[in-house]
Amino acid sequence: MTATEFVLGSRSPRRRELLSLIVPANEIRVLPPVSAAEPGFAGITTYQGIQSQLQLIARQKHDDVRQQLANGAGRSGVRSRVVAADTAIVVQDRTRTPIVLGKPPEDSTYSDTVRFWFSEYLIGKCHLAITAFCASEDNQRPVCHSVETRVTFRSDVGDWVDWYLETGEPKDKAGGYAIQGAGSVFVAEVDGSLSNVVGLPLAELRSVVENWNQDDH
Repeated sequence: MTATEFVLGSRSPRRRELLSLIVPANEIRVLPPVSAAEPGFAGITTYQGIQSQLQLIARQKHDDVRQQLANGAGRSGVRSRVVAADTAIVVQDRTRTPIVLGKPPEDSTYSDTVRFWFSEYLIGKCHLAITAFCASEDNQRPVCHSVETRVTFRSDVGDWVDWYLETGEPKDKAGGYAIQGAGSVFVAEVDGSLSNVVGLPLAELRSVVENWNQDDH
């Protein structure tokens, strides 16, 4: 039987933890894209446009990893299943135009930015977490999907933002919060996949893996 490995094209420890919930942890290898640069969302003002851009980013990450495998990072006699993904937190401004909240800045504006995001876009409101993923087995055509989850924040938690900033958790988190951590205290309701908000929609990815496994028989 041919050995199989799942090659995760991500630096995120959260995505690795999620992937290990549906595939054997000892079959996972982390191989991030060579370049951390990726297209942004400037000038994109529709949900369809944001989804398309997310799928483009996930596909570029996937193709980067596939190229690394082709250039020598692959393992002889091992079947490689590549998984790459990208997640965005999408809110609405006062004109109801969708806006993507990335990771907070790493400079002195970090705290003020997170406070503004919470007060203007998150507290007492709904937003979308959208993850696009792209996965392929060996050199087969990749399967790409995007999944949406609607998240509603409580309206009575404005006084908790300074405490949350002190935890340091908002750093390096899309939208400035982590639903799998202390950020969960702000959440009133999740409509859809919780793992999708964290960074990888497990049900949808599991379906892809199951199709691969069926093709083996």
